[in-house]
Formats: sequence, structure tokens, C-alpha cells
Amino acid sequence: MLSYRHAFHAGNHADVLKHIVLIQLLRYLGQKDTPYMYIDTHAGAGVYALDTGYAAKSAECETGIARLWDQKDMPGPVADYVQLVRDMNPSGKMRYYPGSPYCADRVAREQDRIRLFELHPSDSKILQENFQKREAHLAEQGQRPASRGKRVMINKSDGFTGIRSLLPPPSRRGLVLIDPPYEIKDDYRKVKQMLDDALVRFATGTYAVWYPMLQRMESRQLPDKLKRLPCSGWLNVTLSVGAPVPDGVGLTSSGMFIINPPYTLEPMLRETMPWLVKTLARDNGARFTLETGLPVTGPGKRADESGMRRGRAG
Repeated sequence: MLSYRHAFHAGNHADVLKHIVLIQLLRYLGQKDTPYMYIDTHAGAGVYALDTGYAAKSAECETGIARLWDQKDMPGPVADYVQLVRDMNPSGKMRYYPGSPYCADRVAREQDRIRLFELHPSDSKILQENFQKREAHLAEQGQRPASRGKRVMINKSDGFTGIRSLLPPPSRRGLVLIDPPYEIKDDYRKVKQMLDDALVRFATGTYAVWYPMLQRMESRQLPDKLKRLPCSGWLNVTLSVGAPVPDGVGLTSSGMFIINPPYTLEPMLRETMPWLVKTLARDNGARFTLETGLPVTGPGKRADESGMRRGRAG
């Protein structure tokens, strides 16, 4: 199925969580001179107009970036993210929202490599056009050479299988963002299957999985399945902006599951998430959870798990 279009959800509360975490993971990788590779398995269109088309129709940005736009007391990681969005809106009016590929391109350095997969024919074409326009603009301003070789490559193919040829990256440093539409139940199985294979090929890589928190059994079971993967550690953060809607329509909660997270991520989120919950809260059901640990080492046993922290709107 290829009916899913992320433009409907651009800039919502789930994007806020996803992109704050993504930017901080990339900032960490950029602390070393050695280049890294960023791989996006479901890249989308790259940039989304918030005042026209799908995004204007759904107006989901009102649950996310719009609530942060004029805030003055933002924690550092939130301010970093909001400034990146502001940079693509120089007029000061919130018209465009960056998808994960654009966030990565803004944070990555010249020596880093970006590999994007998008199977949807329309979004893949738009993604190509958006990067071509950005390249041309930067070249005109002398900020980047007109030809950058293979720094950014876009593949119109299935990222679930496409990443096999990229792992491990030449520098043995990298981040993989896994953000499928979860339109169908099989997407949950494919996430786990892909990670089983990827961790054999590139055991030291960092993998960031975005997932919706739904009543569907596959959604509820995914985090526990990921906790059992062979890795050096994991982090699971969730954000709920309100209590579930009675009819089940509309997403109120999502999570980011990080495999092999940097040591800086947990303390950053412990400081940031309470503010984010308070600011994005729709009702008293707003909350976050944050847990870290090591993979399961045997039946019913988990090594050195630090437990879970919960927070609600204050």
C-alpha cells in the first residue's frame, strides 16, 4: 500500500518528538571528526508546506510546532530544533516544515553522507526536487560547491531491504532512522526483521525507531520486541499530549526507541520531556515515559535495567 502521505501529519506532536531526538543524535555523532552516514528508510518528501495542501487540511501542526513557535523559555534541545525550523521560514511566518531528511542535511557536515529511501512515487519525486532546489540555492550563495559528489543519495526503493547494501558504512559510524507509515500490520514485523539483520551487519550503529502508540496489538508489542534485540543498550521515550480519544480516531501518543543510544541522550530527555509535556498538553492525560536498559539476557531476565520514569502535565 502506498496511500500514506506524511504531509497530513507534518509538524505534529509526533514530529516534534522525533525531530528533537534525531537532531540530538546527529549532534552527538558530529562531535568527532570522523564522518558518519545517516540513513533514512522512509524519507518522505523532505519539506512540507503547512499553509496549503494536505498539511493545511489536517492542521496537525497545531498540536506540535505551532505551540512551540513563540515560546521563550525552551530547553536547549527544543530551542535547537525550533531554530532549525525557523531557518527555513526567514519571514518569521510558519509556512514550511522540515522532514527528517532536511533536518539531517542541516545538521550534517560536508564529510558526512546522507542516504534516503522513499518508495512512494510522488514523495520520491518531490524529495528529489526539494534537494535539487536546495543545492542550487546553496551553490548560488557560495555556501556549498555546485557538485558534492555522493554526499546525498536518494533511492526510490524500499528502505526495509535497501539498507542492506549500506551496512556497515565505510567509517563504521552511523545513524539509521526507521519511520515507516505503519499503515499495515506487516510494517511492525518488517521493523523487527530489518533490525535483526542490520545488527548483524553493523552492531555498533545507532538505530532510531519511531512508532505510533495505538490500540493495535502490533503497536503495543513492538517496544518489548525491540528490547530483546542484541545490542549494547536501548532507550525508549514516549510522549502523549492527551488521553486517548474515545472513538480511537487521531494519534495522541508516539514513541522513539533508540538502539545503542549515546550516553548523553537520557539526561537530555529527562530535563526536556517535562517541559515538552507541559507545553504540548491537550488535557490532563498528557505525559511522558522514559526507560533505558540492556537487552534481555535470558527467559524473564533483563540485565541492568534502570527502570521507567513517568511524567505528567503539571
